[in-house]
Amino acid sequence: MSRARTARRIAAGAAYGGGGLGLVGVAAVGLVLAEMQFAKRTVGTGLPDPPRADGLYGSEFGGPEHVLHREGPGPLRLAMLGDSTAAGLGVRRARQTPAALLASGLAAVAERPVELRNVALSGAMSDDLDRQVGLLLDGPAGGGAQAPDVCVIMIGANDVTRRMPPTQSVRCLTSAVRRLRLAGAEVVVGTCPDLGTIEPVYQPLRWVARRVSRQLAAAQTIGVVALGARTVSMGDLLGPEFAANPREMFGPDSYHPSAEGYATAAMAVLPTLCAALGLWPESDRLDVSRDEDMLLVAKAASAAAGQAGTEVTAARGPWALLKHRRRRRVQAEELPSPVTSGPA
Repeated sequence: MSRARTARRIAAGAAYGGGGLGLVGVAAVGLVLAEMQFAKRTVGTGLPDPPRADGLYGSEFGGPEHVLHREGPGPLRLAMLGDSTAAGLGVRRARQTPAALLASGLAAVAERPVELRNVALSGAMSDDLDRQVGLLLDGPAGGGAQAPDVCVIMIGANDVTRRMPPTQSVRCLTSAVRRLRLAGAEVVVGTCPDLGTIEPVYQPLRWVARRVSRQLAAAQTIGVVALGARTVSMGDLLGPEFAANPREMFGPDSYHPSAEGYATAAMAVLPTLCAALGLWPESDRLDVSRDEDMLLVAKAASAAAGQAGTEVTAARGPWALLKHRRRRRVQAEELPSPVTSGPA
């Protein structure tokens, strides 16, 4: 079965209440489970909690005194949701987290301060997104809060490793995106990364992990693009570049990205983040010189799952744009510390 067809089935099951869809043959289950238990003992352990990066970035474009007196348009509000990758697990400094890198990059492009709030949780699966969205929208004591201007969601890896049914995974993600969109926020989703790149994971689990994670990424794309969100493929991005330089791209647990790995991911997401707010110099028109195309959503989702940093955004009807935007490099070492308003 093709990846596009499988992704359509998962997305349809999520939309219409279908049950779980098995993606791995029954004959391979015993060997896969044994490999998975070995992988869990080998990677993703012994790391401290990720640093908190909440605060104001780009204060040179209008510092806290401007915000206090409400001079000018005020800061852009950026929110980060998702799992340990969104939280920045594996780095020691707040400025090295992907949320901080994106906030600083967005401030530089917009020439406006950016107020960052990160509600991502290490170990989270897609069913935790409802709680995270509530933290952003419900406010203190449920009194309501001003919605972010734009949200970035990175989710999916734990759904695969803990065997959440893919239809449930996509259903939880689309529900969260729908709530954010109804609140007026733009949404960018970094889809499920390619788990076949994890160094201590061996065959046949490596092949299975790659196949399942890319199928989930394609299904995530189909689900959220229909709601007006944009997606950026993390799969192939974390593939050849990470495989070529595992010592630099992976952190000390050989599972989560290093500071350089997070910078690579942020560099891929930043153009789409800015485009969602109308800030990127490149339009949503196709650039054939960059192998961009307009495809049926399912085919665009399938193609994006295997191409580094590919953006998918809705066009018209069942069509979607497949974009390869020029990346803007973000160096963590060059970023100032955020102006924080609390314990962050």
